[in-house]
Amino acid sequence: MLSSTTVFLALLASAWAAPASWAVHESRDSAPQGFVRSSAAPADHVISMRINLAQGNLAGLESALRAASSPSSPTFRQWLSTEQVNAYAKPTTETTDAVTKWLSTNNVDYKLATVAGDWLSFEVPVSTASQLFNANFSTYTHIATNQTSVRTLQYSLPAAVQGHINAVTPTTSFSKRSRLPSVLSPANAKRAAAASSATIPSDCSSAITPTCLQDLYNIPATAATNKNNSLGVLAMGDQYANKADLADFLTEYRTDMSSATTFALTTLDGGSNSQNASMAGTEANLDIQYTVGIATGVPVTLVAVGDTFQDGDNQGFLDTITTLLAETSPPLVLTTSYGLPVESDLSRSLSIALCNAYMQLTARGVSILFATGDGGVAASPDANCTTFQPSFPTCPYVTLVGATSGVPETGADLSAGGFSNYFGTTSWQADDVAGYLEILGTEYSGKYNRTGRAYPDVSAQGVNVQVYVNGTINPSPIFSSVVALINEQLLNAGKSLLGFLNPWLYANPGAFNDITTGSNPGCGTSGFPAAKGWDPVTGLGSPNYTALLAAANV
Repeated sequence: MLSSTTVFLALLASAWAAPASWAVHESRDSAPQGFVRSSAAPADHVISMRINLAQGNLAGLESALRAASSPSSPTFRQWLSTEQVNAYAKPTTETTDAVTKWLSTNNVDYKLATVAGDWLSFEVPVSTASQLFNANFSTYTHIATNQTSVRTLQYSLPAAVQGHINAVTPTTSFSKRSRLPSVLSPANAKRAAAASSATIPSDCSSAITPTCLQDLYNIPATAATNKNNSLGVLAMGDQYANKADLADFLTEYRTDMSSATTFALTTLDGGSNSQNASMAGTEANLDIQYTVGIATGVPVTLVAVGDTFQDGDNQGFLDTITTLLAETSPPLVLTTSYGLPVESDLSRSLSIALCNAYMQLTARGVSILFATGDGGVAASPDANCTTFQPSFPTCPYVTLVGATSGVPETGADLSAGGFSNYFGTTSWQADDVAGYLEILGTEYSGKYNRTGRAYPDVSAQGVNVQVYVNGTINPSPIFSSVVALINEQLLNAGKSLLGFLNPWLYANPGAFNDITTGSNPGCGTSGFPAAKGWDPVTGLGSPNYTALLAAANV
């Protein structure tokens, strides 16, 4: 019979040994600014969770994408098939077996969330999630919106699955709902200098219309006719694009187009597109009017994402990319005018996992563009910061579009730009960024990450753009329309699509209108100044369609 001392020592040894089989996967010191802990999470509260498994050959996929997107490569623009991408992304049998065995042992009913099998989804009560991840979940409240979230400040993985899991959500990320850009009335918008060229109408100095953009960027008005072309517009948070408003917009600003020109619709996460005039969404209207109205004749589809998203911290972004990855024919160009206020709203591992999903889609020849936001170096207009805050996303496999204003163009004050704290400077932008940092010198030293992925990549008009709700438009739809029109010419010539843009863009700096004035203030500073060449306000500059078309070898 064991003595009580022996039993105690055995239990003590067991207690010491148990933590050794776990490893902290992610943690944070506290909830981010704007969130407060309300209470311990109810044990029976059900959480919809996702696990990103380690892909079998992510390095191989990245290498293949770089070869396909680098202008000097012999395989330039030889995009991968869906099957090839899935083969790279598919976890090894060892990884899949380890994770699924662990879940099954804990009586978790899981399912595949992607065709490649690199994401698993399941629903469990807080009590089970706490055991699975050796975590303490609490209820947090976002003060400004009163939105509550169940999160933890730390979670761990048992030895059996360490090295097999990249990220778990929702855990240590505290993302708020998708941010909508602010809308400025013309009376409050910054007035720009007078037009510099007789070819640009004088009223473009105070109000930007489709005609102004065609003149500024040499965009053709000739209608595209290739039915294989496509342009997707992402709408989130119950944003509705009104067809009657589009008809009025075309009647007013594109008299050469039929006012009956419209767009298609696809939905996910309970999304819809109500045509009730009182429910028309500002951002959805803006984005549709400046894709249909600029990418003349290109088939446009509104991708409406509702609020019943199942991807937790990702606020619908992961649901969107996994849905598109499952499609045989996703839009060839995808523009998004939404993001999260600050890069650190998502944990590093979750941001990387989401970025890898974007990489999978771009490897198939899809161009993904995001607006950078409207908070300057603060990322969000209302941010209280002492160091510059990168916005989300900063993924190097998407093209980030900043904002300009006026004629001649200057960097818009609201143009979010800077350097990521999660991703490093990419090889294709390294020389351009080094040149800018040399000009900047020691200014703002310690306020930003000099070795981070620099953004924006490019820019376009974003202030005082005329729409049916006057105001400010995120510039991504404008630049995306230019990309779609170049794709039209490539398709007609029997050539490969533009696909992943960034290496090609940086290899052709002469194809842009270089913006050398303006800055993006925030965090109590004047922000980064625009400069000759690439800068963190306007990127490489605004598009010159004719020069970009020539650079595309059409």
